[in-house]
Amino acid sequence: MELSADFWNNKYKTNKIGWDLGEVSPPLKAYFDQLQHKELKILIPGGGNSYEAEYLFNKGFKNVYVIDIAKQPLQNIKVRVPHFPESQLIYQDFFELEEQFDLIIEQTFFCAINLELRPKYAEKIHFILKPQGKLVGVLFDAILNEDHPPFGGNKEEYLNYFQPYFKNVQMTPCYNSFQNRKGMELFVKIQIQ
Repeated sequence: MELSADFWNNKYKTNKIGWDLGEVSPPLKAYFDQLQHKELKILIPGGGNSYEAEYLFNKGFKNVYVIDIAKQPLQNIKVRVPHFPESQLIYQDFFELEEQFDLIIEQTFFCAINLELRPKYAEKIHFILKPQGKLVGVLFDAILNEDHPPFGGNKEEYLNYFQPYFKNVQMTPCYNSFQNRKGMELFVKIQIQ
């Protein structure tokens, strides 16, 4: 299956975006609410409509970037949050990104990429995190689809991808998932050391 820019743009244009919560994911909102350093350089890869970026930006985090290969969701953010800097809405393939970040937020991107890209994802995260940087977010802890996204997985599988690059990998069941994801998510914190 070719998960191209056209594939994802069509999903947004036809509103076939069942993964889109229409609001900030509760586990991420709880994490954001305890963040104090507003100068953090934050990336949300494959961010889609990125209510997380909107929430952070409105809380005073002005150094938030969203990258997506689909143009439509980036335009949706610009409409919802007119003051969001256009230069921080990056229309590009995540795997070609060269900048570095203090914090990377994972919210439904990992489950949307081709399965063979998962090891490359972990390597790329390691490459674009600054020293002491973190990847924080949610990953599905469930068997989902095999022939189209979202693709599921489990903690054991994910550890195989991340442990070659990171010493500090924490994955725990989410206690505050969105209603239709209860019991299906792991809260992930992975830090460069």
